Formats: sequence, C-alpha cells, structure tokens
Amino acid sequence: MRDGERRVVVTGMGALTPIGNDVASYWDSLVNGRSGIGPITLFDPSRTAAKIAGEIKGFDADAIMPRKEVRRNDRYVHYAWAAVTEAMTDAGFELPLADEDLAWRTGAIIGSGIGGINTMIRDILEANELGVERVGPFLVTAMIPDMAAGYVAIYANVRGPNYATVSACSSANHAIGDSLNIIRRGDADVMIAGGAEAGIGEIPVGAFSAMRALSTKRNDDPQRASRPFDADRDGFVMGDGAGILVLEALDHARARGAAIHAEVLGYGATDDASHITLPAPGGRGAVQSMRIAIADAGLTADDIGYINAHGTSTPPNDSSETAAIKTVFGERAYRLPVSSTKSMTGHLMGAGGGIEAIATIKAMNSGILPPTINLEFPDPECDLDYVPHEARRAEVSVAMSNSFGFGGHNATLVLGRYDRS
Repeated sequence: MRDGERRVVVTGMGALTPIGNDVASYWDSLVNGRSGIGPITLFDPSRTAAKIAGEIKGFDADAIMPRKEVRRNDRYVHYAWAAVTEAMTDAGFELPLADEDLAWRTGAIIGSGIGGINTMIRDILEANELGVERVGPFLVTAMIPDMAAGYVAIYANVRGPNYATVSACSSANHAIGDSLNIIRRGDADVMIAGGAEAGIGEIPVGAFSAMRALSTKRNDDPQRASRPFDADRDGFVMGDGAGILVLEALDHARARGAAIHAEVLGYGATDDASHITLPAPGGRGAVQSMRIAIADAGLTADDIGYINAHGTSTPPNDSSETAAIKTVFGERAYRLPVSSTKSMTGHLMGAGGGIEAIATIKAMNSGILPPTINLEFPDPECDLDYVPHEARRAEVSVAMSNSFGFGGHNATLVLGRYDRS
C-alpha cells in the first residue's frame, strides 16, 4: 500500500461450494478434511473420460431468486447471487441498498472463467436440431460472463464500478485485486468481489478431458481423485460454485461499526508469456506475481505465515508452483505451511480464488490451517510442507492465496488478520 491510500478490509463473506452451501458448512468440511467429489449427476457421463466432479448439492435457486430470473439466467448467476446475498448479509447490508449515496459508492466485480457455457451449448444444439429460430431471446445475456455482476447491480441496487474479470482460473483473484485498488484510490467505498462458475456439463468436461487436464484414473474412487502435490496425481477435478468477499474502506467500515474479518494487504498480477496452458519453466510468472503482492503489501517474504496454493492436482502446475515458492521464499520455503483446499472442493476455476480467499481468512482467524488431503505418495519435485491429511493448529497473521490460469495468468493476494490499531 502506498502513502495516502485507504486501507481495505473484508466485512462480508459468502460461499457456495461442493462441500458446503454457506461459509460455515464450507469451513467445517475443510477443517475436517471432507471431500465433495462424487459421480457426475448433472448429465450422463458415459461419453466422457472423466466421470466425477465437485457438484453443488441441495441448492434451490427458486428459494433466492424470482422464478422467471432463474429461467433466464445460467447456473453460474444463481450461484453468484447466493454467495452475494450471504456475503452482504454477513457485512450488515440489507438488499437492495436503500441509501442512494451508498448505492453509487458500491460496486461489484464478479469473475467467471467460462460464464454461461452450458446454456450456450444447450441452445446451439437445439438450434442445430430444430432451427435457428428456436434460439431464445435470453441466450446472449445467459452466456456472457459479466451477467453475474450485472444481476447483482440490478437486484442489489449497486451502481458503482461493475464488470467481470475473465482470466480462466485467476478470475476471482483478479476481481478481488481490482476491487482492492478501486477502493484504495477512492472510486468506491464498498466492493462486492469474487467469482462464480457452473462449468460442469458434457461438452466442457469432454473438452478438458480431451486435453488431458482432468483426472480420469479414479472415476471409481472420486473422493481420492483430487490429490495436489501427490506423485500419483493425474489431473484436476472440475467443481462448481461461488466465493464472494465484501471489501470495504477501513474508514467506511469503522464509521458504520462493521465487524471486520481481515485486511487485504497486497495484490500482484503477471503473465507467464510462455504457453497457452502450461506454466512457464520454474514458474517465473508465479514468482513475480507473489513478489509484487508482497511488495504491494509493504512486507517481505519473511512476513508470510501460510500459503493457500493454487494446487490443482495437475502434474505441471503443482511442480511449477512448488518451484516458484522455493524461489520466492528460499530455504524458508521448507518451513512454510502450504495447502491446497482443491483436494476437497475440486477446481472451481473462475470461482476458485473466491472460496480460497475465504479459506485463507478463516485459517488466520481460527488458528487452524486446512489440510491437503490425499497426499499419499511423496513427489520428489513437490517436497514442501503441504499440511498433509489433517488440519493443523498454527498462529498466522499474514497469508497468501495464489491463483493461476490458462493463458499464463497469475494473480496473488496477501491477506492479514485485522489489526485494530
């Protein structure tokens, strides 16, 4: 943070995940090492190589949205709205915002890697079979990735900066980082930030399977399939959901007596400029992203006490991220706890950074680090402390959360326990 910039804190959190439909149940599953991976039920997976995913369970969009809006919007918008309403309620705001000044000073940036892709595919297949005249009038608005943020603007009466970040699996971290800087420079007092994804469908699963990105080895043992940093990992497991933070200028939060979960200290963003899907050799982009975030926070690498890793369970990512952490932290990397909560949730792609920022904040505030489950076979290239198998008690005041995406995108957040001084 530079001199004269406003401090930014987190006053609300909302989550919809494969292991819990709110923050409390999500966190309970994390600390108890429960996996949300299971057989795919959203479509018949007989034609896809990967037959497992982290689906949302027991969610009823009709309970939180008007029925006509449920029909008009893709699942990723349903998921986003659920997480937004939880986060804004947690922050102490009633929706829609009634105060006109507050409405103009509140924005929303909600990222998504692939937006309403399954609605788009459904309508294309229908048009191919029945004629293009059968394409519905809401296809465009259902498929574009900015519609979650747009929906929030309309139904929450949020009139400030509003858009989507679309950077594959870095989307939510970019949304949070952009929101941090918007508040810092005074363009808003409150920002709703994070990501939403509903990518589980036959074509997306088939496509990711075709590029050998998904785990297929454990279709019959789904809860052991997502195994970041393990020598026997064979790909990531797709997950759906949303993770949302309410960011707020510290002076604004204090003035209204808001409860504060954490402070957003730093943000770094880079690109590998190397390969469309594979990380750069040695994780050079990740290295720079982490270094920028630490410097932006006005800290040094020695101040970081925990890393919530990108940790996808793909062979290239996990070894590259490990190498990057070693470069940034040197010998201290071996004493720094690192864990991947994707071992339990699967990979929520554009929503991953949102739920992982929440996990990082909960870890700092509870003194409990979530584990990396399924880490059974040590990989010589992945030789750090990944908090294997079980949660661990540890006092952490500053932590880091990494997100890296196809296209070489890297986004890192540095979060801290709130200091009331």
